[in-house]
Amino acid sequence: MDVGNVKARRERAWPLFRPPRLRYSKVSLCLKKMNYCLHITHAPYTSQTAMTALLFAQKLLERQHTILRIFFSGDGVHNGNGLCIVPQDEMNIPLAWQKIAQEHGIELIVCVSSALKRGIINEQEAQRYEKPQHNLLSGFEISGLGQLIEASIHADRLVTF
Repeated sequence: MDVGNVKARRERAWPLFRPPRLRYSKVSLCLKKMNYCLHITHAPYTSQTAMTALLFAQKLLERQHTILRIFFSGDGVHNGNGLCIVPQDEMNIPLAWQKIAQEHGIELIVCVSSALKRGIINEQEAQRYEKPQHNLLSGFEISGLGQLIEASIHADRLVTF
C-alpha cells in the first residue's frame, strides 16, 4: 500500500481535522511582555526552591517582564529574616531578594500569620507583642493573604515555588 495515497485519501475524507492556521506567529507570542506574581513557600536554605525562584525572577527581569509582587508564605517567610548568617561561600538569598526589589521597585510581602508563627516580625509587630527586637529585612513588608489574591488578579501569571 502506498503511503502517499493513504495520506491523500485521508485529507480528502476528513477536511475538518486539519490543524487551524495560527493568526499570530510564534515569535510574536514569545515577545509579549507579561506581568508576573511570584509565590514563594520554601525557606532559603532547606531546599533549592528559593534559589530557583530567585534565578527565575532575575531571568524575567532580564527579559523585560514585570514582577508585580513577590509573596512569601509558609516557610518562605524565612527569606525575609534579617538575622540569618550565611557562610561566605554561599549566596545570601534574603539580601538578593532585597537587592532585586530595590533595583526594580518590586513589593516583597511576607504573610503575617506565617511570619508570626515563625518569629519573623517588623517594628510594629514587635511593639504590638512587646518584643525587644524585630528581624524583618528592610524592603520586606508584613501583610495578609489578600495581597497575594490581589496580585494574582492583576498579573498575567502566578508562579508558585
